[in-house]
Amino acid sequence: MKLYNSIGPNPRVVRMFMAERGITLPLEEVDLRGGENRREPYLAKNPFGQMPMLELDDGTRITEIVPICEYLDEVTPGASLIGADARQRAETRMWMRRIDLHILEPLANGFRFAEGLKLFQNRIRVLPEAAAGLKLVAQDGIGRVERLLEGRFICGDRFTLADILLFVFLDFGSGVGQPLNPENTRIAAWFAAMQARPSAKA
Repeated sequence: MKLYNSIGPNPRVVRMFMAERGITLPLEEVDLRGGENRREPYLAKNPFGQMPMLELDDGTRITEIVPICEYLDEVTPGASLIGADARQRAETRMWMRRIDLHILEPLANGFRFAEGLKLFQNRIRVLPEAAAGLKLVAQDGIGRVERLLEGRFICGDRFTLADILLFVFLDFGSGVGQPLNPENTRIAAWFAAMQARPSAKA
């Protein structure tokens, strides 16, 4: 297997997941800033042009960060970061979906349509007029997680891929004009604990 890697929060999610699971893969760097992912030969492998991409030994290519991590979780030895049984897996996937819809997507698009506009305006459809609203939607989502966060991790006492997803994107957001609201004290404590994990440097 080989992971096509680049800058940005999406590849970092996979790298952090791999670090937590003790998985080592060869990395092929793709120049995201230079637009290498938006032209051939990369587009022949991944027509959507996103990063990262996992290429299996038989030539199968898997994109989207959650399927990549779930595949690696299933085919490598070690404790699962998705769940040990159907209930745990459903709980993790429920939280990943909530985080993706209510925080990750509006946060990322808020960046793409504002601070990242010059990078993205010739690559995807951008809506600069929506940027401020999307950032507020993401903050609303963070506030909802704040109110529901009761254990050490998103899924209570289980550290999961949901924690990695949220941490990486909140860390990214803090560097692109979307800092954490200090009033979200539970999220702030959780974030500090996540930041202290060795895998956070991946």
